[in-house]
Amino acid sequence: MPMNKPELRPSAMSAAAAEPLDAVDQVLVDGVLARQLRPLAKTITLIESQREDHKARARQVIESLLPHTGGAMRVGISGVPGVGKSTFIEALGLYLIEQGLRVAVLAVDPSSSVTGGSILGDKTRMELLSQNPAAFIRPSPSACSLGGVAEKTRETLLVCEAAGFDVIIVETVGVGQSETAVAGMTDIFCLLQLPNAGDDLQAIKKGIMEIADLIVINKADIDPSAAMRAKSQIKTALHMLRPASPNWTVPVLTLSALKKEGIAEFWNTVSAYRKALTASGEFDAKRRHQALAWMWEMIDSGLRSRFRSHPRVREELPVLARAVEEGGSTPAAAALRLLGHLQTREQG
Repeated sequence: MPMNKPELRPSAMSAAAAEPLDAVDQVLVDGVLARQLRPLAKTITLIESQREDHKARARQVIESLLPHTGGAMRVGISGVPGVGKSTFIEALGLYLIEQGLRVAVLAVDPSSSVTGGSILGDKTRMELLSQNPAAFIRPSPSACSLGGVAEKTRETLLVCEAAGFDVIIVETVGVGQSETAVAGMTDIFCLLQLPNAGDDLQAIKKGIMEIADLIVINKADIDPSAAMRAKSQIKTALHMLRPASPNWTVPVLTLSALKKEGIAEFWNTVSAYRKALTASGEFDAKRRHQALAWMWEMIDSGLRSRFRSHPRVREELPVLARAVEEGGSTPAAAALRLLGHLQTREQG
C-alpha cells in the first residue's frame, strides 16, 4: 500500500530566494513539478556540472524546488559487487510500482582513478524497470568523490522528491566509505549479503553492521541451508553490537531477487521501520540531523576549495608538498605556512 507522506513545509531559505529564476531555469522548475522526465534529467545534469555559472544556477533551482521536497521514502542499498543489487532493486522497483508508487533509482557508478570514466550500466542491468513510465533511473559517476558517492547525489535526491517520486533508492558502489555516506542521506540503510559471505566475526570487522538498519541475504534460493546459516551468524553478530536506534531492532531477511521471493516482506519491514521511528519522533530527528551534517560537509568542501584557489597557496603548494615528501619540512610546518596565507588575507 502507498505510504503516507509527511506534510510539506516551505523552507525559510527557499521562501526568500535571492534572485528570481531566469526563463530557462523556470522552465526546468515547472517541468520537474509537472513530473516531466526530460526537465528532471536536464536539472540533474545542471546540478552535476562543474562550471561555476551552472553551479550558481543549480543552487537557485534547488532553492525553488525545496518547498516541494521531503515526501519520499529514501532507501539506501549497499553490498559487495556480485551480491545482486541491481537485480534486487529492479524486483523491488517493479513491486512498488504495482502498489501504485513511483520509484526513482540513483545508482552511483565508480569512476576510474586513471581515466575518470564510468561504465554507467545500471539502465542495462535494470532493463524492465528502466522502461516503466513510473520509474526513473539515473546512473551517475562517483567522480572519485569521498566514499564513492556522487558529490551531487543529495541534491539529485531532492529534485526527484520535488518531481513526485514516492520512493527514492540510492545504490552505492559497495566499496570504501560509500556505505557511511549513503546511510547519512537516506531514511533506511539496507545491506545485502551473500549466503557464504563469511563468519560472524568477519561481519563485525567490516563495521558496516553498525550502520545497517536492515540486513538482507540475497540469492537464498541457490543454497537455502547456507542462507539460514548466514542469517543465524549475522543475528549473533548483531547481538554483540550496540543498536543504532533504541526504537528498532535490526532484522535479518532472506530472499531471492531473481525469483522475486521475499520482496513483499522486505517492503513491509521498511514500512514497519518508518512507522516505529515516526512514532518516536526519531524519523524526523534523523532527517534534521542529516541536513545539518550536510551543511557542515558543504562548509568543509567550500573552505577547502577557497583554500586551494588562494593565489599564494597555489604558488607555494607544489614547493612545500615536494619538501614534505623529501623530508625537508614537516607536514605540520608546511600546513601552518599555507594556512597562514588565509589569515593574512582575512586581516587585510
